[in-house]
Amino acid sequence: MHFWALIILLIILIGGSIWMRMCCLRAVDSSKVQQTVFSIAVQELVATAGGVYLSIIALVSFLKLDIPEKLAVAGISFDPIALLAIGVAVAQPLWRRLFPENTE
Repeated sequence: MHFWALIILLIILIGGSIWMRMCCLRAVDSSKVQQTVFSIAVQELVATAGGVYLSIIALVSFLKLDIPEKLAVAGISFDPIALLAIGVAVAQPLWRRLFPENTE
């Protein structure tokens, strides 16, 4: 039961992150968008998660940390570093909204 709640929560968080990215893209420049806002938001989410994943892998390798390659929850195994990277990528637009940068 907890596993499905976690999966549903993860889907909701990913959806919210994509929605917030779409809002930011609409506000930036809607005249030059040739792709859909949704596709650009998904591309940004995947690119951010990929960059965070590579950074974490480099850090773990540099520090020679012993991280398990797979974790199993409710019979489903996943990569904990990949889950962390997706979590950071999902939280990034919320972080940007809570703590906006000063562009002055």
